[in-house]
Amino acid sequence: MAGGRRKKQHFGRIHSFSCGRASFNSEHSLIGGPGFSRIVFCNDPECFEAGQLKYGGNYVRTTKYTLATYFPKALFEQFRRVANIYFLICAILSFTALSPYSAFSTVFPLVVVVGVTMGKEAVEDWRRKRQDIEMNNRKVKFHRGDGVFDYTKWMDLKVGDVVKVEKDEFFPADLILLSSSYDDAICYVETTNLDGETNLKLKQALDATANLLDDSSFENFRAIIKCEDPNANLYSFVGNLLLGEHQFPLTPQQLLLRDSKLRNTDYVYGVVIFTGHDTKVIQNSTAPPSKRSKIEKRMDKLVYLLFFALVVLSFIGSIFFGITTSEDLENGVMKRWYLRPDDTTIYYDPERAPVAAILHFLTALMLYGYLIPISLYVSIEIVKVLQSVFINRDLNMYYAEGDKPARARTSNLNEELGQVDTILSDKTGTLTCNSMEFIKCTIAGTAYGRGITEVERALAMGKEAPLVQEVVEEDNVEEIDETNPSVKGYNFIDERITNGNWVKEPRADVIQKFLRLLAVCHTAIPEVDDETGKISYEAESPDEAAFVIAARELGFEFYERTQTSISMNELDPLSSRKVARSVLVKVDVSDLLHPIDKRSNIKPFIAIAHITQHRIYKLMNIIEFSSSRKRMSVIVRNEEGKLLLLSKGADSVMFERLAQDGREFEVQTRLHINEYADAGLRTLVLAYRELSEEEYSEFNEEFSRAKNLVSADREEMIEEVAEIIEKDLILLGATAVEDKLQNGVPECIDKLAQAGIKLWVLTGDKMETAINIGFACSLLRQGMKQIIINSETSAIKALEKAGDKSAVDVAAKANVIQQISEGKALLSIASEDTEALALIIDGKSLIYALEDDVKDMFLELAIGCASVICCRSSPKQKALVTRLVKVKTGSTTLAIGDGANDVGMLQEADIGVGISGVEGMQAVMSSDIAIAQFRFLERLLLVHGHWCYRRISSMICYFFYKNIAFGFTLFFFEAYASFSGQAAYNDWYMSFYNVFFTSLPVIAQGVFDQDVGARFCLKFPLLYQEGVQNMLFSWTRILGWAFNGVLSSTLIFFFCARAMEHQAFRKGGEVVGMEIFGTLMYTCVIWVVNCQMALSINYFTLIQHIVIWGGIALWYIFLLVYGAMDPDISTTAYQVFIEACAPALSFWLVTLFVTVATLLPYFSYAAIQMRFFPMYHQMIQWMRNDGHSEDPAYCQMVRQRSLRSTTVGYTARFSRSKLELPEQV
Repeated sequence: MAGGRRKKQHFGRIHSFSCGRASFNSEHSLIGGPGFSRIVFCNDPECFEAGQLKYGGNYVRTTKYTLATYFPKALFEQFRRVANIYFLICAILSFTALSPYSAFSTVFPLVVVVGVTMGKEAVEDWRRKRQDIEMNNRKVKFHRGDGVFDYTKWMDLKVGDVVKVEKDEFFPADLILLSSSYDDAICYVETTNLDGETNLKLKQALDATANLLDDSSFENFRAIIKCEDPNANLYSFVGNLLLGEHQFPLTPQQLLLRDSKLRNTDYVYGVVIFTGHDTKVIQNSTAPPSKRSKIEKRMDKLVYLLFFALVVLSFIGSIFFGITTSEDLENGVMKRWYLRPDDTTIYYDPERAPVAAILHFLTALMLYGYLIPISLYVSIEIVKVLQSVFINRDLNMYYAEGDKPARARTSNLNEELGQVDTILSDKTGTLTCNSMEFIKCTIAGTAYGRGITEVERALAMGKEAPLVQEVVEEDNVEEIDETNPSVKGYNFIDERITNGNWVKEPRADVIQKFLRLLAVCHTAIPEVDDETGKISYEAESPDEAAFVIAARELGFEFYERTQTSISMNELDPLSSRKVARSVLVKVDVSDLLHPIDKRSNIKPFIAIAHITQHRIYKLMNIIEFSSSRKRMSVIVRNEEGKLLLLSKGADSVMFERLAQDGREFEVQTRLHINEYADAGLRTLVLAYRELSEEEYSEFNEEFSRAKNLVSADREEMIEEVAEIIEKDLILLGATAVEDKLQNGVPECIDKLAQAGIKLWVLTGDKMETAINIGFACSLLRQGMKQIIINSETSAIKALEKAGDKSAVDVAAKANVIQQISEGKALLSIASEDTEALALIIDGKSLIYALEDDVKDMFLELAIGCASVICCRSSPKQKALVTRLVKVKTGSTTLAIGDGANDVGMLQEADIGVGISGVEGMQAVMSSDIAIAQFRFLERLLLVHGHWCYRRISSMICYFFYKNIAFGFTLFFFEAYASFSGQAAYNDWYMSFYNVFFTSLPVIAQGVFDQDVGARFCLKFPLLYQEGVQNMLFSWTRILGWAFNGVLSSTLIFFFCARAMEHQAFRKGGEVVGMEIFGTLMYTCVIWVVNCQMALSINYFTLIQHIVIWGGIALWYIFLLVYGAMDPDISTTAYQVFIEACAPALSFWLVTLFVTVATLLPYFSYAAIQMRFFPMYHQMIQWMRNDGHSEDPAYCQMVRQRSLRSTTVGYTARFSRSKLELPEQV
């Protein structure tokens, strides 16, 4: 195997003009200078000179921490939060006499909170570590010496090592290709992990190293490579190879990048030039931007507000304390003699009252610290992680076909999913399947193909008209299904052509040429399965694969490619005229079939009527497709010796190249192409011509000269030569392939539109294709006015031909501004008529629309339109449009895409959603959430997004409520105790308040609470607007909860104080002491805040019952256990419950009365608000509780609020068409 060389099926000059043999150019003169100083000693990495260079190893680390940096970095991350810094200062001060409580009770909660968060960080980083371990421990063969190759780990590779990579393996580092299993030292590389492109890239080694045929060839191989330093540019490379006395230039054509995969090649040899973090893929892996939700940002402001309140309360208290202290000794008279002001410390010294006031201020800052919820951040993180688990395990977002569940890659943005205002979506692979299907064609002016596209189906539904093509007899359907099993890339149904019936058509000769062109004019690579004999194809694009598959299914099977030929099996339309063969009806003719036919499972009875012929076409030249040419051609010589030019391309460039006598079917073909475009199909025109020997010889000479040029205008020269030969063509017909919409896309867009979410499509496709997909998705509808902004005006084209680039820029920008202004005028007219508009803009115009002095106008126009489609958008433009919407509108943006070209857009948006489709994992790895299909976005946003937003919002509001309710009781007691700094509660009461007694109910609320179920979230999409408008976390709602907290603390304190101040509490007539009063008030607080939670919850589960009532029960258990401990430990809580509180009936009565009285105001407000001023979710709750949820009329009345004139989607389209119907009548 080591020395075997493959000679068939692949050839190195498929892309010959684009990857010809390299020669030195100006860039190579830079080698040795700054930025081009790397030296690689090939096959000798251990030499002295290599050791002096000290290049890094191949170990790659993606973790955030190491063992040495974990504690310092993790602690730094924790104390970046202002609240944690505050609690750290309090913990330090707790060891001084300023502290109102013991040091341990202050330090313990901080350690728990910080420790839990650091533990979460450690777990997440360990997962990354495991991925690193798996990657770094992969095995690859490397040259150990003496011509022997052995396996080693990726991480042990060094710069200069020679490695052998085998088929379907990933490259372990950046390599220079030395040789391969093919004669001409080529190989095929898949780069989906790098750029998202599914087509294979061709690489070719230098002739100087191509003779390294097997392992033993490397025994004495030595060379030196000098090249550029490590950089992030994937598409450039400059270097040279010094082999013996000769020097050879290196280009990107010899560069194999880490994380690319070797395909269709048995093995390659390469030398390592960049390792580890020097490789281009790692150089490109930027750290994802730090994203924080809008709720979290507002929560920070709320924490600052509470800090301000804390400082104000402390300042007020210290002033009153200073005044009172200064008056304790007046003319030698002691007003508060029981405090012994004549014999006190500095903290209460009447003679130094200002100093005492300042020290009291510090004490108060610590005492009122319970206004700041220490466990808020850790509780939110726990809740978000659990919410992410529910998202990951939602079976309704599981894609069984690909075994891909939804995956929340970060939990920081869960609530942001419920506030999305604008979705910016890629098209290919996101809205569509990125899987082309040959569905229709027009040949010799006759349209073939009875398939129905999504666009046709959508338009028919809109017009409520039946589809003629769908009326197919059952017998025909059965016959089609039986003879044409499902084939990927082929969805062609027409009995006039299939099963060889095309030979009976009037223009069978044209059909034969059409199908032959499909089978020959391409750069696809066949692969024959040795076991089944089935042939599959690797093509540069899904379109090209669909053409070759269609040709195969219709009788023209391409099965082998060499450097100079294309081999295929053609269905012979004349075979039925040969008596010797046609009379063999029902005779097994399998022996007459070519071996490839046998492996392809061609049935013998098919060959009876139409014998397949083995034909070989000599491949002379390939003129490749480019975005400027918009066509590709091949020149072949058939077995009869004729030279044929076969060409396919866009109608805009092909019709003008037809000969006068080659336009026989032009009118009908143009008509069919327009129909196909309206049906959302991609079309290509097919044409051919015969070449004379003289004409070809002259062309080939010029073409070879242009290919061998090493200059900047090489491509232009090639195009000029191609123009000479690609003319006077004879039209055959046109193809139509469908990039099918993913399942459920129109329905998903309809629901999102009803939810008030705007959808922008940013695509690299041409405008016609994007518009067609817009109709299929119901982003566009018949009668909707389209504002089209493009730069294809005659004046601009004239300037471009003149070559005046500055004039072109000025004119194009002025043109764009004019079109935007006209669009805004149309928008103002449409707003009066409540008519929806669509904005469609191309990539060239977008360049000027995104400039600083134009982008505000553009955004104003775009926001006013119901649909926005940006065509021919580059990856950078996608990111810039996303940033423009995010920054200028301030609303939440969500970007969704599946390819590497969408990474910038995903990282720029507030939320990036990656589609784990067929275009590699680059988008998924850069996303915040990964889903397998676009349709899952509906449930992700309308259900999980709504729930997460509601849960987090309610959770934070409640958190601040319970801390305000608790903290203000401390303030009121301070006022009651002359602001002496005495805490109302035992130290451990206060420490455990946020950690144990009230923390679990709020976590349960954040995980389980639902205002309405998933079915109602989807049934009434407008419910989602509660999050978009931030109705549940507005300042009004936040301040309302804060007021409720202050009111609750006021009622608790004064009711308890008035009830117990003078009331005999024990049998001996003693009144309550501070320890009993504190226990009673704390008990009331625990009851009130937990019962408040019970009133706030919409959806009770067993867990919520356990944590709410269990939290209250835990308080009593704690009183019993803690009170039974030694007095040195329990201090003021010693036996306070057993001996004092529990036996006293007044303790239980006051607790009951205070709880009911404190909750009554909130209960009254909630009842009135729900009855007379219900929110949208409360309306749905009423409907559900009253049994109207299944009443269609009632549901439609509620749901009708979702539909507006500017809404897109098929529901709005039908509603609009019904409104327009009376006018039309």
